[in-house]
Amino acid sequence: MLPLAFLFLLLNLSSPFSLAASLDSSSDVYDNFLKCIQFHTKNQSNQNAKNIIYSQSDPSYTSVLQAYIRNARFNTSSTKKPLLIVTAASESDVSATVLCTKSLGLRLKTRSGGHDYAGVSYVSDVPFVILDMFQLRSITVDVADQSAWVGAGATLGEVYYNIWKNSKVLGFPAGVCPTVGVGGHVSGGGYGSMIRKYGLAVDHVIDAKIVDAKGNVLDRKSMGEDLFWAIRGGGGASFGVVLAYRLKLVPVPETVTVFEAERSLDKNESMTDFVYQWQTAAPTTDDGLFMRMLVQPTSSEVTKGSKTVKVTIVALYLGDADTLVSFLAKDFPLLGLKKENCTEMSWIDSVLWWAKNGTSPDALLDRKPNSAIYGIRKSDYVQKPIPKGGLESLWKKMVDGKVGLVFNPYGGRMNQIPGSETPFPHRAGNLFKVQYSVGWKEAAPEAERNYTAEIRSLFSFMTPYVSKNPRSAFLNYRDLDIGVNHFGKNSYEEGQVYGVKYFNNNFDRLVKVKTAVDPENFFKSEQSIPILPSKVSRKTLV
Repeated sequence: MLPLAFLFLLLNLSSPFSLAASLDSSSDVYDNFLKCIQFHTKNQSNQNAKNIIYSQSDPSYTSVLQAYIRNARFNTSSTKKPLLIVTAASESDVSATVLCTKSLGLRLKTRSGGHDYAGVSYVSDVPFVILDMFQLRSITVDVADQSAWVGAGATLGEVYYNIWKNSKVLGFPAGVCPTVGVGGHVSGGGYGSMIRKYGLAVDHVIDAKIVDAKGNVLDRKSMGEDLFWAIRGGGGASFGVVLAYRLKLVPVPETVTVFEAERSLDKNESMTDFVYQWQTAAPTTDDGLFMRMLVQPTSSEVTKGSKTVKVTIVALYLGDADTLVSFLAKDFPLLGLKKENCTEMSWIDSVLWWAKNGTSPDALLDRKPNSAIYGIRKSDYVQKPIPKGGLESLWKKMVDGKVGLVFNPYGGRMNQIPGSETPFPHRAGNLFKVQYSVGWKEAAPEAERNYTAEIRSLFSFMTPYVSKNPRSAFLNYRDLDIGVNHFGKNSYEEGQVYGVKYFNNNFDRLVKVKTAVDPENFFKSEQSIPILPSKVSRKTLV
């Protein structure tokens, strides 16, 4: 016989928001949530439920919250905090968290790593719960099948480490930062230093597990191809909670080559000609070569006390140094690369080299919690080379500032995959992606205002040189300057403002999938995929 109070709870579970009015304090929220979790995990006396739920009065609440906040802008005394944090340890924990958050009329935010430039996964303007996925990080590598099941809470460093432990000739084409969480990285696209050879991380997802708005655990077969399409580049948090991905691994040679090269204005090194040539060489050279270029204002080494602009190429080639030097002499002669400028190494060592993270693969297991600085990011796509006059103007614009640019070349495999294959549309026709980046350490509102103004000014300056109709953006560099998605609205019309920039012609298909799988729009947040307005015929659904 169930206790009377628990019967009351079960009766209310059928109405998603019926408990909200009865929750008069944080203790009410915790107590009702705990009972709900215990019921849905089939064990009312389960002590484990208490071990994964943190209320604001819990002594460990602050440390759990801050562990995976990566942007200190969202770790201030004025930042609204979650009523609860759930550190799910099983699939049933995730399902129960979805159902119980809905029952209490709260917003759900899912955090898989915290590398979320706008804090969307752990900040909200309405009462909310954080579902923290860091315990769901199992990785199972199948060398014979060249695949791996990876929990959404795993980091990229853990993925690379586990692949290396099982095979020295397999890798995976994802990001260069080891502490990025798999869940958000993959669901938004996911790119890294092998993008030109193998495309994006989402291009190698062959199965997935997700919890939908009804608490069901679905794999590719049971979710259907439309939802499977949507969570590979459309942002998983709009559709459910991604539990794990099955990834197809890729071959890597036993020897790869890395190098760095610099030019700067103050050394009279014809930097403009150098960068202009990079724009056409980097996206068209051998597919196995990725040459990222950093453009940064910095102090002059020549004239002390003055400022200059420096460019740094950071490169990985999936092959040996002799071959690399030979074809770059033709493709990028202004680079003047020589064999002594190159270093040959294994693929796993190149992962460490990119990350500047020590010399042992064990370092990739360091999740580096509580490592937040203040930062802002934006993005653009360049489809025609920026003319030399434009580059000269760019140097003048940047020289006295703090904002840096990162140019990430496309081409290669990215030209071969149709833009509709996944929700990620930025494929053929793009020479490179631009990341605008500024970071700082001082916790001063004036500093944030100044850096925000500077990055917006540089973004505006770049308008003539970047994609148009739409001016496209990269979802994983979430930019809340693009449209406003108020919690009370989340309308289709609002969604078009940012959705078309992130997803181009794929936006409407994402909206139709969202409407079909989450018609009540439970999985809603800033810049999430909206549902179709009721006046639109549901016959248009996929």
